[in-house]
Amino acid sequence: MRLENRVAIITGASSGIGKETAMLFCQEGAKVAVTARSVERLGQLCREIDKSGAKTLYMRGDVANRDDMREVVSRTINTFGKVDILINNAGITQDALVTKMTKEQWDKVISVDLSGAFNCIQEVVPHMIEQGSGVILNASSVSGIYGNIGQTNYSAAKAGLIGMTKTLAKELGRKGIRVNAVAPGFIKTPMTEKVPDKILSMLIERTPLRRMGEASDVAYAYLYLASDEARFINGAVLHVDGGLVL
Repeated sequence: MRLENRVAIITGASSGIGKETAMLFCQEGAKVAVTARSVERLGQLCREIDKSGAKTLYMRGDVANRDDMREVVSRTINTFGKVDILINNAGITQDALVTKMTKEQWDKVISVDLSGAFNCIQEVVPHMIEQGSGVILNASSVSGIYGNIGQTNYSAAKAGLIGMTKTLAKELGRKGIRVNAVAPGFIKTPMTEKVPDKILSMLIERTPLRRMGEASDVAYAYLYLASDEARFINGAVLHVDGGLVL
């Protein structure tokens, strides 16, 4: 198994890509701590996973709240003894054209999608430095690469994550910690269910593979980057978009 005896923290794990990643990582031998704002769905996920004999831990947590993330890291270490992998998967959208976007919409998306990842990283990095190893994976987006109408806040946050990834890869590589990002295209998740069918059809037409991605497509990308197979990959942005950004 590719992640045997590894311990992973996955944020935003109550549905979609985070949920799929938690299930896949457990299949590959990892012990997984999951967090999100919906503790009920996290509990259902962990009960489902635990039937297979895997070890999980779930906690309610808002990545925008630094105290919540400090507690998540602390409980994970107290339960499993270490943290090998952090996946900053949590994210939200609050779309509007820039002329109509409120300060609250801007602040909320930045606080979750960008500052939330920073909160998690600052809490977990000292432990990774102490053990001399670790993997941090950040969920960016194609919107952070080429922008998207109505997503000034989201695109800025996701572009910021790419800059953060490259900077931390340089800072932390010498400590044995790899930092990479995944940039999904349009993936079938609860978030994209809100997109009008007309827009989805247009996006699929622009994607060379002529389909939306599945949550598992991104989960497998996370798995590869978290595994020893990617041991010399650092500071990369892996596009999982069916060729949309070419």
